[in-house]
Amino acid sequence: MDTRPLADKLRPTNLDEFVGQEKIAGKQGIIRKLLESGNISSFIFWGPPGSGKTTLARIIANTLSARFFEFSAVNTSIKDVEKVIGQSRTRLTEGEQLGLGQRVGEQQGQKTIVFIDEIHRFNKAQQDSFLPFVEDGTIILIGATTENPSFEVIGPLLSRSRVIVLNLLEPGDLKKILERGLEELHRSINDDAADFLITSANGDARTLLNTLELADQLVVHKKSLTLPIIKQALQRESLIYDRAGEEHYNTISSFIKSMRASNVDAALYYLARMVEAGEDPLFIARRMVVFASEDIGMADPQALQVANAVFRACETIGYPECRENLAHGAVYLAKAPKDRSAYEAYMEALEDVKRYGNLPIPLHIRNAPTKLMKQLGYGKDYQPYTKESLLPEKLKGKKYYPG
Repeated sequence: MDTRPLADKLRPTNLDEFVGQEKIAGKQGIIRKLLESGNISSFIFWGPPGSGKTTLARIIANTLSARFFEFSAVNTSIKDVEKVIGQSRTRLTEGEQLGLGQRVGEQQGQKTIVFIDEIHRFNKAQQDSFLPFVEDGTIILIGATTENPSFEVIGPLLSRSRVIVLNLLEPGDLKKILERGLEELHRSINDDAADFLITSANGDARTLLNTLELADQLVVHKKSLTLPIIKQALQRESLIYDRAGEEHYNTISSFIKSMRASNVDAALYYLARMVEAGEDPLFIARRMVVFASEDIGMADPQALQVANAVFRACETIGYPECRENLAHGAVYLAKAPKDRSAYEAYMEALEDVKRYGNLPIPLHIRNAPTKLMKQLGYGKDYQPYTKESLLPEKLKGKKYYPG
């Protein structure tokens, strides 16, 4: 009896069985073309959970008849990986001594693929250890990550690898995978239950199949799966949102830009996504305080008071009630008139500070607490309400703020 999880049973073994990621794995996809040409190098697969990263790595290994070693950076010591690499190096050396002349990896031309899931969890030094073996062809490294490799994978490793971006699976792709799962389980499903499951899977094939398998186990008789059963199996719709990862920054950026565009509906939507995913309310409120001065500024000085009040409410009340305070503040800030002149004036002044350094401050506005300083002219002829420029001599007459 096959006791493997449904997701593992249905895992494709070749590109023709693979569903989704058409630009990568389709008839004209880069993976297929590279496999056909035999020009396979190291890869970094970047994409959300359940988008096919591990499956594609296994398909590449199957197609090439390569030795395949799979590790997860979550629970693997770098020494375990180095042991496998050492074995590959030994086989390569022995092959050369036998005069086989193989350059990539193994006796009789067999390649070695080392797959590292969640490679971003290895630190810089650990990632560095792969470089010489990727460089000389001892292994083909395939790293998988849900995080932006620009920030999480070291530059030298990126420069030696092809970065392949995988996207969330489309609803049509998930429907095909669902049909395969139902066929394997000899089940049927109601249309409303199928639609709900596909939507709730958030583009993640693994979530879809795991939920389907649990729903199957909840029903004794071979009846059609219904919406209540799927909801029971799913427990709740899960949101793809890593508070330390890229989706965290994508969502807060969308929230800020929606308020900047005075798009109240979009601002509330992205706020709801963050709140539902459990984002720290103080993080959201803190960004709202910054927004009030940066984007609204002098157009409505009261916006800063509102944003500060929202921050204080989140600090004292917390979830779940403070979501109403966040919504109140988001609507106010989105609807408020916008004026970035104070922020832009400051940034222009900052550029001059960086460009010219500590320019001499005019003597007449310097502090003169001692007799010597007064003798040197500090504070001399100071006029408190003068209209003359008080900037350093090099910047006399410079205007930063238009008002």
